[in-house]
Amino acid sequence: MYLVPVLGSVNDPRRLMDVMSTYGVNTVYHAAAYKHVPIVEHNMSQGLRNNVLGTLYTAQAAIACGVERFVLISTDKAVRPTNVMGASKRLAEMVLQALSREKQVRFYDAELFGIGHEPVENNTRFTMVRFGNVLGSSGSVIPLFREQIRVGGPVTVTHPEINRYFMTIPEASQLVIQAGAMGEGGDVFVLDMGSPVKIVDLAKRMIQLSGLTLKDDENPDGEIEIVFSGLRPEEKLYEELLIGDNVTGTGHERICRANEEWLPWNELQAIITQMLETLHGHRYRVTRELLLRYVNGFRPSSNVVDWLYRSVEHQAVNDEVA
Repeated sequence: MYLVPVLGSVNDPRRLMDVMSTYGVNTVYHAAAYKHVPIVEHNMSQGLRNNVLGTLYTAQAAIACGVERFVLISTDKAVRPTNVMGASKRLAEMVLQALSREKQVRFYDAELFGIGHEPVENNTRFTMVRFGNVLGSSGSVIPLFREQIRVGGPVTVTHPEINRYFMTIPEASQLVIQAGAMGEGGDVFVLDMGSPVKIVDLAKRMIQLSGLTLKDDENPDGEIEIVFSGLRPEEKLYEELLIGDNVTGTGHERICRANEEWLPWNELQAIITQMLETLHGHRYRVTRELLLRYVNGFRPSSNVVDWLYRSVEHQAVNDEVA
């Protein structure tokens, strides 16, 4: 086995097809996504284009190239999302759910793939694997806490009650591969993450493991202080892994199958087209209305603000969802 580093973008269909056909790819693990919650929240257009359209293009390229299996790395933030990032990942799941039910697929943006508008035979098995945080991965609190402790603190935690699910990189990798092998088409798998962990407890434990002492009211002479910085925009105190209660077991004790609602491919295409039109016109309030309508449980808690345009208050008052 060997690795071949290839540069490309999930928003470049021709490049995707070139890579898959050149190397005879039989399994795609799709993990390309913008996942930083506050940054995606304030760059809605790019977050949705990358996470939703990029997933769609990659999936269609897999179909065109006869890829056997396609596994989407999803997230617990896709469940009743309070932020654009989570909503975009749920939409990405919905794309694969819809495609998996089509034996013949009429491609979205077919001209970008260099193929006609005739249906393409679909023999790709699409699977989604939903789980929480991976210890030590990019963006994990572990490297952040380690660096904050190294420089003498303080260690920053957003809220004293915030908790998250965690698993190690080897655990996550093995379970993703096993879940992908189980997929029959359109499956949403949920990994057993164990019990959630309070982030403040994790911070205290890391301070102790570093051979240092916690500085607090009980120990004012301690070495490292924990400071609560407040929840970030659209951040949840508690994450979830299931939208509904319809879940079944599998042959693996740590993998469950969630039976989530889905939309037919022709309906979803129309929604994606409508959403992209609102993004192109910077009508982000309308974009959010579409997310509210079609992403089950989406409940944003703040105003729409795009950092490039600073706000969307310049939009016409009569913006409405078509």
